Amino acid sequence: MTDRTAPPPADLDRSSQQAARDARGRETRRVSLVTGSVNLLLSITQVVVGLIANSAALIADGIHSASDLVSDVMVWFAARHAAQAPDADHPYGHGRFETAATLGLGLLLVGVALGIVWNGGERLLDPQRPIPGTIALVVAALGIVAKESLYWYTIAVAKRLKSELLRANAWHHRSDAISSVVVLIGVGGAVMGFSYMDALAAIVVGLMVAKIGWDLGWSALSELVDTALEEDAVDHARRVIMGVDGVRSVHMLRTRRHGAEASADVHVQVAPRLSVSEGHMISQAVEDRVISQVADITDVTVHIDPEDDEDTPSCRDLPLRAAALGAIESAWEGAHIIPGQREIRLHYLSGQIDVELILPLASYTDSAASDALRARLAAALEPLDWFGGLRLLYS
Repeated sequence: MTDRTAPPPADLDRSSQQAARDARGRETRRVSLVTGSVNLLLSITQVVVGLIANSAALIADGIHSASDLVSDVMVWFAARHAAQAPDADHPYGHGRFETAATLGLGLLLVGVALGIVWNGGERLLDPQRPIPGTIALVVAALGIVAKESLYWYTIAVAKRLKSELLRANAWHHRSDAISSVVVLIGVGGAVMGFSYMDALAAIVVGLMVAKIGWDLGWSALSELVDTALEEDAVDHARRVIMGVDGVRSVHMLRTRRHGAEASADVHVQVAPRLSVSEGHMISQAVEDRVISQVADITDVTVHIDPEDDEDTPSCRDLPLRAAALGAIESAWEGAHIIPGQREIRLHYLSGQIDVELILPLASYTDSAASDALRARLAAALEPLDWFGGLRLLYS
């Protein structure tokens, strides 16, 4: 027995998707709070000690950590908005808040990198470079441990949530750890008497930050201009659609991302004379299977085609039903052969309209009379330039 109080499957799908978005948003915000707290403490420590110990490299690393703090705030903001359900203003959801935040993070990092490189270059050209104190070595080592720990924590959550934003932020932490290694080497060399190594390390850190910012920004920009999913994912979606009973071919399969989610629209060719309800059922099956079997795709728009509209003449300019029926009725009335009780079905195929006339079974006498009637009805419609053919059926 069916439970009439239970919500329909479509509502369950939407509610489960929203529950997943909410859980994803909560975890992403938790990660940003943890990493933000660490970056705040580390940034203050690095900048203060860098000023006291006269280390340009450590100050650069502190500024880098401060940019990480800003990025954590952006991640928190993006996660809060990306988890919201679709609404009238954002019918495809809010996933691109995450994408926009990633682009903003990339631009921020490039700007910070330019400042670091500029400052390091000025110090490198200064003959009166001060020698950093040994305390800078301790803080540089502390930065390595802190950043590497943040990397492993963030990448674990990113893999579980399949979040590109968190994955990007995790690799940002890993690059920070590498930059802290460079800072440790630079400060160590300066302490040993090679004063230029501290400024050189600052420049190297700046270039590393610029590379990360460029990669993040370019990836986000590609998504904002509706770059398709990876070729393997698109091919997988095509195979899934072709596996649906009733689908003859697939064309114009298009995909695009919305943050962690993706949508697709596709033209599916079916038998040309299927009923509307059967065509709708096939489209529903295509939508359900793609969403359940293709990772990340949560929304599918299916266009049912009775023929391959890329190769056949277009039916776009043909008259719609009211105008076509009016012309058919007038033609039959003019020929004085208009049938009595009848049903007319129209099939728009190959740039023409095929007419299907269904008469009561009681009106059938024999095949010869039926063939003669069909010939007279078809002849009356021949002057219509969009007329393709006539089928006469009895029911």
